[in-house]
Amino acid sequence: MNFDIHLTKDFRGKRYVERITECIPVEEKNEYTFDHRKEKTLEGKFDKFFDNATHYFEKITDRQLYTYRNILEYVDGEYIITNPISEANLREMRLNMDETDAENFDKFIERHWTKANKKTVEVSSKIEEEKPKRRGRPAKKTTEV
Repeated sequence: MNFDIHLTKDFRGKRYVERITECIPVEEKNEYTFDHRKEKTLEGKFDKFFDNATHYFEKITDRQLYTYRNILEYVDGEYIITNPISEANLREMRLNMDETDAENFDKFIERHWTKANKKTVEVSSKIEEEKPKRRGRPAKKTTEV
């Protein structure tokens, strides 16, 4: 899972979760151009080559693998929802749940993230549209005798 839980200790020695940060992988983009083929002059071809070389070295040396955003923070004695969980992480979390757990999780997300954060996009409506097939244990079935 792509979450970082920040623990801290106050001056009295009490430990608590200060914030939960979601780590979102950055998608790799191909920003190279092949415009050098259209160039008529050698100087133009070199310019295009050096543009691509610059992109390449920026990717290799200043590679940003993740973006980060806090989804929950402890402020003035209470936990505050600060950002919604990304759809990709919600889907990944559901894949590790059985049907019952996933339904309870969806209700939890709707109750705490959708309604608590006015900036949150309606997560609950997207949940129904994008429900993935479940992996893992099937839901427990009970039969009455």
